[in-house]
Amino acid sequence: MKEFDVVVIGGGPGGYVAAIKAAQLGLKTACIEKRGTLGGTCLNVGCIPSKAMLHSSHKYEEAKHGLTEHGIELNNLKLNLSQMLKRKTQIVDSLCKGIEGLFLKNKISYFKGLGSFVSEKEVKVTSKSGEEIIKAKNVIIATGSEVMNLPGIEIDEQKIVSSTGALELTSVPKKMVVIGGGYIGLEMGSVWSRLGAEVTVVEFLDRIVPAMDSEVSKEFKKLLEKQGIKFKLATKVISAQATVKGVNLVLEPASGGDHEKVNVDVVLVAVGRKPYTDKLGFDNIGIKADERGRLPVNDRFETSVKGVYAIGDVIIGPMLAHKAEEEGVAVAEIIAGQHGHVNYNTIPGIVYTYPEVASVGKTEDELKKIGIEYKIGKFPFLANSRARTNGEAEGFVKIITDKKTDRILGAHIIGPNAGELIQELVLGMEYKASAEDIARTCHGHPGLSEAVKEAALGAYFKSIHI
Repeated sequence: MKEFDVVVIGGGPGGYVAAIKAAQLGLKTACIEKRGTLGGTCLNVGCIPSKAMLHSSHKYEEAKHGLTEHGIELNNLKLNLSQMLKRKTQIVDSLCKGIEGLFLKNKISYFKGLGSFVSEKEVKVTSKSGEEIIKAKNVIIATGSEVMNLPGIEIDEQKIVSSTGALELTSVPKKMVVIGGGYIGLEMGSVWSRLGAEVTVVEFLDRIVPAMDSEVSKEFKKLLEKQGIKFKLATKVISAQATVKGVNLVLEPASGGDHEKVNVDVVLVAVGRKPYTDKLGFDNIGIKADERGRLPVNDRFETSVKGVYAIGDVIIGPMLAHKAEEEGVAVAEIIAGQHGHVNYNTIPGIVYTYPEVASVGKTEDELKKIGIEYKIGKFPFLANSRARTNGEAEGFVKIITDKKTDRILGAHIIGPNAGELIQELVLGMEYKASAEDIARTCHGHPGLSEAVKEAALGAYFKSIHI
């Protein structure tokens, strides 16, 4: 029987990063992945293919509408969807092979199959070729999450699709309804809207991306509406029935009221994800999930069973690939006797639509609720010279600071390259920076990052260019 210092169940962003870090720290490491390719949902059917489609669809949209003012005129423009899908698949395949190469480089044993507990120190790998039991001094559960279904709505990945099916549509639907106004729904809705679909987002709550700062959320909805996406907020989906021609939907107000019937070609169900903890043999070791399917862990990521750890989507916290990666590094360090930790206050959230939306730390709504006195510095991209020259001047940077200390408590950006611009503020918050620290740091001109500097100036004193 093979024996390892660390066995990781799950080869997604949290799992494969944990395995690589453990191996780098000198631990004999194995990783078990049932999908047959590494990278998990994120790389195979989530973050990476969706960003490929977002980028390609943005280029198509730009070619249709955004180049004339630059003096570039195109004739006979047409969409080659099969090539767009082919490019996406090639990117995914290449990156999956890259992780396998990293496993070889770091001498990690890779088992393709379903991992499940036989005992606290024994894990069974079930594959097409049979079963094998391996021994482990430590086990890391990193099995990620799966699509959450709506009661009574059957996902067939043809007409009623999850995000997985939405990435494989072979033709552009004429009409599409997205159920759920969160990150995934808005990103995939944006893709198909740009490619020509009439997209309507149906959201049960009265705002989109409800965890986001409310001011940003309102601006976000306004800009997406400007692009042609329609919204039905505070609306409940009663049923969705696939037919030969498409999908028949029945909607009603979230508070109750008259039903509305809607006929569309495709429905995307994007109401969230749930931890994947099925068929892992938890009964054999006494681990129990909470009411939401998550595994309780202590501050060392250890479950109720000594030597068994859990990270990523199966534990509490945002279901984000980069959050899982940070936990993967931390838990490997802890097992190796070091002091791994994760600062959950500095984990950014990013929506890769156009414009992008990025956030870190507290929202203004949260600070009001807990009664902390704060100041706000806000700067529009309309007043940023680089944004104006690029023709990407929608949105703003918003920085929230402690009124007494000037320490940055949160930052929220909607606009061009928001996902990259937020990193300066993530780093600043990690080192407990004040707004003045950011404002007194020289930023290259002309640059989009100057909008961050100006917002910081506004938070601690006054912006210069507005």
